[in-house]
Amino acid sequence: MSTNAIMARQEDRHHYRQHQGRRLQWVAIGAMLLLGIFLLDMTLGPGKLGLAQVAATLMDPDGADMKSRFIIWDIRLPVALMAVLVGAALGGAGALMQTILNNPLAEPFTLGISHAAAFGAALAIAFGAPLLPWEWAQGYMITLNAFLFACLSAGVIFLVSRMRGSTQETMILTGIAILFVFSALNAMLQFAASAETLQQIVFWAMGSLGRATWPKVGVAAALLLLACVLLSRSAWRLTALRMGDEAAEAMGVNVTRIRLVVLLLSSLLAAVAVAFVGIIGFVGLVGPHMARMLLGEDQRFFLPGSMLFGAILLTIAEILSKSIIPGILLPIGITTSLIGVPFFVFLLVVVRRRSWS
Repeated sequence: MSTNAIMARQEDRHHYRQHQGRRLQWVAIGAMLLLGIFLLDMTLGPGKLGLAQVAATLMDPDGADMKSRFIIWDIRLPVALMAVLVGAALGGAGALMQTILNNPLAEPFTLGISHAAAFGAALAIAFGAPLLPWEWAQGYMITLNAFLFACLSAGVIFLVSRMRGSTQETMILTGIAILFVFSALNAMLQFAASAETLQQIVFWAMGSLGRATWPKVGVAAALLLLACVLLSRSAWRLTALRMGDEAAEAMGVNVTRIRLVVLLLSSLLAAVAVAFVGIIGFVGLVGPHMARMLLGEDQRFFLPGSMLFGAILLTIAEILSKSIIPGILLPIGITTSLIGVPFFVFLLVVVRRRSWS
């Protein structure tokens, strides 16, 4: 090998290390930002608790007074953790859908998963009976019904994608069809419901973190961790997929199989999020685009970054829901839309053509 070739290779390695270093810096900045707004979220609420008091109660709950310990550990901490977990799940699901469908506007809700879950929850609210007959399911009937219908919609998309001649466009159009079907079914339920039931259905559909409990936080965390472990093994395959199907196949990637697996995982993440907190839009769209602008398409950074920025967005939305109207907690779905719409317009006008050219 010539001297010039050796020097060129060394220079490429230097640039690569610099690029990786910048990505790690952005991830570190995002993690610190998330920690800061997480603690800020913990200070907001009817009980007047300062940042120092919150930190002390988190670090040493046994040494805190009973009031502070109850407010932090029993009320605020489950809600704040659920915001982080659900935001991460939605951000990761959106990143996966945009990758496998090669569509910058794809997210789990494009495939009708949220509307299917909303219909399942509306059934539980209207008729008061879970789909599963077990006694322990009675306390989780809304969550379980939402989760089962979300998985049902993902199963339909999975079956359609297995049909001969199925393409990425087929999957998207199937999702749109599911969206309209369950939207119509939701409207029918709301039309026939009593005033009290209708109010409950509409409030659930707007999204709320107030139903968070420690068992739900544990389930969401376990499923998110499972998805992260499974996805960590497929990061390079997803990166290859962004180069095009032919290039990915030339590198030994089973394109059909990876798309189906990722579809199921992203549907699982979206189903968990919607089942626990209701319909929340834009997080699965905005989070991945923020990660793409700062971290690029390398899935080793893009997927964790999408989850990180999704968690940041939903935590900020939770803070705004407490702050916009003093004394009133707005549904989280409203505040995510207030955050997401301006960024979405910016995305359409400025970023979309440059990032997906």
